[in-house]
Amino acid sequence: MSKITNELRKYKHAWPLLYVFIYMPWFILLEKYIPADFPGLHIMHCPLDDIIPFCEWFVIPYLLWFLYIPAIFVFLFYHSKNEFYRICAYEFTGMTIALLICTFYPNGLELRLSNIGRENILIDLVHFLYNNDTPTNVFPSLHVYVTISAHICLVKSPHMQGLNSRKHIKVISLILAILICMSTLFLKQHSVLDVLAGTALAFILYFIVFKWWFRNTEFPAPKIKDPKQHQVLYFLNKRK
Repeated sequence: MSKITNELRKYKHAWPLLYVFIYMPWFILLEKYIPADFPGLHIMHCPLDDIIPFCEWFVIPYLLWFLYIPAIFVFLFYHSKNEFYRICAYEFTGMTIALLICTFYPNGLELRLSNIGRENILIDLVHFLYNNDTPTNVFPSLHVYVTISAHICLVKSPHMQGLNSRKHIKVISLILAILICMSTLFLKQHSVLDVLAGTALAFILYFIVFKWWFRNTEFPAPKIKDPKQHQVLYFLNKRK
């Protein structure tokens, strides 16, 4: 029992994750009461949307988002309490703003293809995505906002400095983040307007969170004498 108590004390900084009990009910209510035929729904569209072609290959990075974001949260959770607080403040503030926008400015899309014209496993995944994700509450794009802010928190972490393996991780993260943002357009999940709004929100809140709220917070760099101390990254360093 004492071991369990000690573990709970060690990881008590997980409390910001209780935000899920605010976000999920709010999001579910928006999905329920603001359907695609909602009167006064603002349709997000710009000429660039008609130029961007549909490409089912982008369903791969789009779905990788569901692994990419939790992985960064878990990494920061176990490496730094203050960094975990920072990513939670960054992500959850933007998510709340997005929900407020969708509440007072109901919005949606009319970009999805009704007949793609071909069949393969990637198209099946796209149909699954379309069937489980309504074309409403799209502005700003949370897929884009959450991706950019998570990438920024990862590369700004002191635990990502130093070893060459971590430089590789930052490059991989950047490439994946770009592909995820692009996927929202090539799958017709978002308008260019949604992506631009999600990007702008991420950079505006970066200055608020990093340069204001956490400007006096200490983020000590890890002391690593032996790469074997970090078993997760050791295999990337053993050829160095």
